[in-house]
Amino acid sequence: MNQLTFLGTGDAMGVPRVYCSCEVCAEARQTGENRRKRSSIMIHDGSHVEDQPEDGMFMIDCGPDWRSQMEDQGMRMVHTLLITHAHFDHIGGLPEWADACRWLGVKGKLYAPREVIVTIQGQFPWLARHMDFMETDNGIELGGWKVRSWKVCHGHNGFSYAYRLERRGYAWAYCSDAIDLKEDEKELLYGLDLLVLGTSFVHELAEFSTRSVYDMQEAQELLRELKPGYTYFTHMSHDVDVRQDYKLDQGITIARTGMTVTLG
Repeated sequence: MNQLTFLGTGDAMGVPRVYCSCEVCAEARQTGENRRKRSSIMIHDGSHVEDQPEDGMFMIDCGPDWRSQMEDQGMRMVHTLLITHAHFDHIGGLPEWADACRWLGVKGKLYAPREVIVTIQGQFPWLARHMDFMETDNGIELGGWKVRSWKVCHGHNGFSYAYRLERRGYAWAYCSDAIDLKEDEKELLYGLDLLVLGTSFVHELAEFSTRSVYDMQEAQELLRELKPGYTYFTHMSHDVDVRQDYKLDQGITIARTGMTVTLG
């Protein structure tokens, strides 16, 4: 049975923010309930790491916390990655992953939409020595999942991609960096058993044109339209205190690092 583990649930800066002494950052330093590494998830079958086939376990996104996330899981290697977009908090760990590929003598597989691959190769032209780049634009199959990617609005930060994965009648999606989705961008978010959705703030007060990710109030409005079976919020800033009861709609959970959920 496939499972999803949250390796990180933080926004681009993570929590605590090094310069910040707010209540959430202070608590994160003291007891760690709010400590959040940059957002990433791992899909696996629940068995021991070494017992899983190379293409049966994969991660979505590889931010600058990749090394410590791997250590948290007691993992020495992951062979396959899906990347949502080429912002640093989603690709900052690629040089370390490439070094693991080099050291272990394996060729990693990096899947992403073509324009994301082009950007990554422009930033890290030497990565191709250690990994194969595979385009997702026309759909792929990975670990038994039928995977589709599509572009979504990332507000002031441009664009990101979301992924919809289907297997044996079960459908879920990962949409970590999006806001103000139009009808065509929502299409593949209908009919989901589970949705992982980015929500950086509980209620963000910044001018809308400067924003890049849904807040929790807007996200709940979206979910009332989409009606997924269950939703996990991720990509959270230091505005979110996991100790608080935000009285979210039924069927919504604020994800925590290390949390594992069953897919199907």
